[in-house]
Amino acid sequence: MKKGKKKAVKKASPKKQKSQKKVTPARATSSVGITPLNDRVVLRPLSAEEMGTTTVSGIIIPDSSKEKPEQGMVVAVGPGKWNEDGGRTPVSVSVGDRVMFSKYGFDEIKLKGVTYYVIAESNVLAVLN
Repeated sequence: MKKGKKKAVKKASPKKQKSQKKVTPARATSSVGITPLNDRVVLRPLSAEEMGTTTVSGIIIPDSSKEKPEQGMVVAVGPGKWNEDGGRTPVSVSVGDRVMFSKYGFDEIKLKGVTYYVIAESNVLAVLN
């Protein structure tokens, strides 16, 4: 070994512990002023004209005696349900989708004179194309 040069000594570093990843919930944004939680969806119910149950001249076509599912336009979506892994399972519908939902599976709220329905994702029956 030459004078002036020192051998590099490797220091024993303390064992790094796996830090648990802190999961912060995703925050859904909404243009209507309602932010649903978890797997909830906010819908604007469709009018009779939008659903196609009235004719162009304004004649209302009556529903049969059977209960039919409702239709609505998705205006806000929650971040999703928590799963066992600590992450979120995203909601299947997105803002702007036209959906069918069960007739009695919603909570009705009014905000600034407009009626909205808040429903769980499991009460959405289908996305209409």
